[in-house]
Amino acid sequence: MKLNVQDLTFSYEDKKILDGITFSVEEGEFVSLLGPSGCGKSTILKLLTGVLTPVKGSITADGQGIRGLSQAFSYMPQNDLLFPWKTILDNVCLYGQIHGSLDKVRQEARKRFLEFGLAGCEDFYPAQLSGGMRQRAAFLRTSLCQADILLLDEPFGALDVITRGEMQDWLLEMRKKLNRTVLLVTHDMDEAIYLSDRILILSQSPARITDELLLEEKSRSRDWLYRQGGLRKEIHERIMANTSL
Repeated sequence: MKLNVQDLTFSYEDKKILDGITFSVEEGEFVSLLGPSGCGKSTILKLLTGVLTPVKGSITADGQGIRGLSQAFSYMPQNDLLFPWKTILDNVCLYGQIHGSLDKVRQEARKRFLEFGLAGCEDFYPAQLSGGMRQRAAFLRTSLCQADILLLDEPFGALDVITRGEMQDWLLEMRKKLNRTVLLVTHDMDEAIYLSDRILILSQSPARITDELLLEEKSRSRDWLYRQGGLRKEIHERIMANTSL
């Protein structure tokens, strides 16, 4: 499913946060949003999910206008938000419970536990899992939603450096299997370089998209990432060029 965002503008208490944000994400593409802290990256995702309402602008998925809550999107926040009193199986089947398809979703979830590195954890509780395993459970829950567009809001930001790297490696492998359109918000330049087909750079608030970088390399590895010092410097310079200190 292709996503189009046109002239998206948002204000909070008379302070403009977004100023005419326009971009598109092609079907099956992985795009990251990078920008200064507090520039409004997460606000864009909240507007897409319908949690917030834009002052003006349009959002379309495969040409269909979207306003408010939509089944086109599934959203994964930074924290795993697993219910501590529910088993991992019950947690990942939350969408099925909400939408009245619990039995079907439970069957599908059980098939995917091995694929998501969670085999044998179906009857565990969140407190029994590591941070990385809880994030994989949260990602499984998100993927079980039938939405074609995944919105990832710094999904690994709360993890330690080593676990975050492991989860990035895991997501790089998983994206081939999921075959979904993905929009990622991150503060981590390496994460954006490692995972993305394109990177969109935002200015400080009120945010505008000031730059776009296309990453043509399809064969990613940690060794490849470590050699991207020049690209990392270029992205940093482009972000700082639109940031007042």
